[in-house]
Amino acid sequence: MNWHEVVKAMLPEHLLLLGMVVLLTLEIVRGRPRDGFAVAFLTLVAAAAAALTLHAESYAGAPFSGHFSVGPDASLAKFALIALALPVVLISRDDFAETRYYVLLLASLYGACLLVSADSLPTLFLGIELMSLPVYALVLLAQLRADSAEAALKYLVLGGTATATFLMGVALLYGWSGSLSNAAFAAALGSTDTLAVAGVVLVVASLFVKAAIVPFHGWAPDAYEGASVPVTAFMATIIKAGVLFAALRLFGAALVTRPLVDVLAVLPLVSMIWGNLAAIRQTSFRRMIAYSSIAHAGYLFYALLGAGPGRAQAVIFYVVVYGIMNVLAFAVLPRGADDERSDRLESLQGLFQRRPFAAIMLGVSMLSLAGLPPLPGFVAKFLVFRNVLAAGYTGYAVLGLLASYLGIYFYLRVIQYMFMNPATADSSVGHPRRLALAASLLCLAPAIALAFFPGWLLDRF
Repeated sequence: MNWHEVVKAMLPEHLLLLGMVVLLTLEIVRGRPRDGFAVAFLTLVAAAAAALTLHAESYAGAPFSGHFSVGPDASLAKFALIALALPVVLISRDDFAETRYYVLLLASLYGACLLVSADSLPTLFLGIELMSLPVYALVLLAQLRADSAEAALKYLVLGGTATATFLMGVALLYGWSGSLSNAAFAAALGSTDTLAVAGVVLVVASLFVKAAIVPFHGWAPDAYEGASVPVTAFMATIIKAGVLFAALRLFGAALVTRPLVDVLAVLPLVSMIWGNLAAIRQTSFRRMIAYSSIAHAGYLFYALLGAGPGRAQAVIFYVVVYGIMNVLAFAVLPRGADDERSDRLESLQGLFQRRPFAAIMLGVSMLSLAGLPPLPGFVAKFLVFRNVLAAGYTGYAVLGLLASYLGIYFYLRVIQYMFMNPATADSSVGHPRRLALAASLLCLAPAIALAFFPGWLLDRF
């Protein structure tokens, strides 16, 4: 084993691990809880810089052959994950100061980065668990609501179900192929053997549970609503991105054939329809975003129907844009002492008159998530449906486009509340977060760049 290669290939992960060790060491030495914000933020900056440097150098290596490898694409995906976590940490400043919050967040991010480089099913399993386990505690940590504990328990049960399903699928694939590599999964995609098909379906089903694809979405909205705003932002972006990067790692460039095509098309399509319809009925902003994320997960899994470089382009571009816009929305949300009251959509009424910058930023986020031009969300959806059309699934592409129109209503409803409705007594509550401006600008700059120069990111795959 070449230790220099191990250190360099896993430099972003090592820096995240170092940040966790430093946070815990400082708390042990001081003998009392301390504010971990500064250490966590600097850790993320260093890890993001390391990932971007590896990408710029076109570094490729496999320190653990058959289990973990790094290439320019993987390094760029890690940079995207870590960069998305930066504004999340900034908006966490008002809600969390304890070391434990930042340690858990870094630990979850470590697992997500591990998924991007996983070459085997055991490594994927390890990454998924490292990413998921800290989130169960993060949901419970703030305790802003009476139902936070219930939300954490529901999310735990949901995650346990996904874990059991994934392991059962891995066991079947190993029984069929005698291998635990990602290549065994890719080979099973084209097999008609019952054992191989069952293994693939179970592994895909576990990813559906993690991504909250219908009908496995049941308790996801409760978890989003019960968690604090920064944790909800983290779940809606980093966790969702990690799951899709894991799926991308599994499918690779392999061609998806029937009957799996119908599984990858029908359930995501139902997610688009149900997620958008259910979001229309919500009165809670976080719950609305939860159903919105269910619909967006459908779009992301749709991209897997196509093969070749278009698959990676569509998934990574969509994940980046979706993540930026979600974090931007949460960054500018006014916060109040009463979490349930400030989470109501009615609290946004007249926001433009009270805080024009917050209203404009939230409006940009909603319009981009709706997929309207010239915002980057339009480019992201275009890439997904272009990939589906290129694969020859015209019918599914048309149905997906029709389903996407359902989501426009509830995004525009948020804009109506902010710009067209007068402020009420309920809407006067809340104040901006201390670092909201920095977090929103950190999201706005790449959003503008991707809207006008999407090729900058697409040309790297």
